[in-house]
Amino acid sequence: MSKRFIGSRQTTIGREIELSGTGVHSGAPVAMVLHPAEADVGYRFLVSKRGRIVAEIQADVRAVKNLTLCTVIGDETGVTVGTVEHLLAALRGLNIDNCYIEIDSREVPIMDGSSAAFVAALDEAGIRELPQPRKFIKVLKPIRVQDGDCWGELSPAANFNIDVEIDFPTALIGKQRLALEINAGSFRNELSRARTFGFMRDVENLWKAGLALGASLENTVALADDRIMNPEGLRYPQEFVRHKALDAVGDLALAGAPLLASFRSVRGGHRLNARVLQALFADQDAWTMVRAPWVRDAVPAEVAVGLPAVNFAADRS
Repeated sequence: MSKRFIGSRQTTIGREIELSGTGVHSGAPVAMVLHPAEADVGYRFLVSKRGRIVAEIQADVRAVKNLTLCTVIGDETGVTVGTVEHLLAALRGLNIDNCYIEIDSREVPIMDGSSAAFVAALDEAGIRELPQPRKFIKVLKPIRVQDGDCWGELSPAANFNIDVEIDFPTALIGKQRLALEINAGSFRNELSRARTFGFMRDVENLWKAGLALGASLENTVALADDRIMNPEGLRYPQEFVRHKALDAVGDLALAGAPLLASFRSVRGGHRLNARVLQALFADQDAWTMVRAPWVRDAVPAEVAVGLPAVNFAADRS
């Protein structure tokens, strides 16, 4: 029995994980290896070419380069990695703090359009605790970004909650809303299998723009004007808003540490998610970095993380 605060230590993956697939936008094959990492590394992409690491990109909102249909991060030399959100959502959703991500392409593989394959691989590899205390970004006051009838807001909370609302002018989607406290169980059960989606009427224009070249019914929920094209139908009730919530978890992982906050989004997406984080960090009075307390509490070490904010030690260094 461990006699300490649940989730007080940082984590990494238990062993290396090899994954391969196709880039949804490039259509190119992708090979990826996830490596265990030491404390305070966060999520770091190691871009390789012919077996040699040519760039190292921190998964941080300051590294965002493009937000068209996916989240793209890059370095000062122009090397980028796109479609990072589903992998980052799996890592953050399962409470994994540190991971090196070696990749031989400019795009994370789309797999089945959700985080399910990443979650399965991470579950198989296991999670290893590190000796260092876990750090959190604690939101101290509401931060709101408005863009027409779209808006997003972070507000103080004792844990990490999301509340996402979408509204599409089609009866196949319409208005959907989902609110969840995000922990390993809720992410795995409620969000991880929700797939990306798109409209058949947009495909030709996307192809002309060099996008969605790897999209198919194997990795995308495709909508015609009057029906869902995938023969198996949907995986969840309201799978569309669930995928938007999954995206939000991944985009907000670019904060660089777990958030103690509630996130509310209306008609949002990758661009709005990033802008809310950027607005948060632009206001030094809106957040602080805190460490989990070393409180003794007789609980099993493997119990899922439960994170009260009280008595956290402030640390802006």
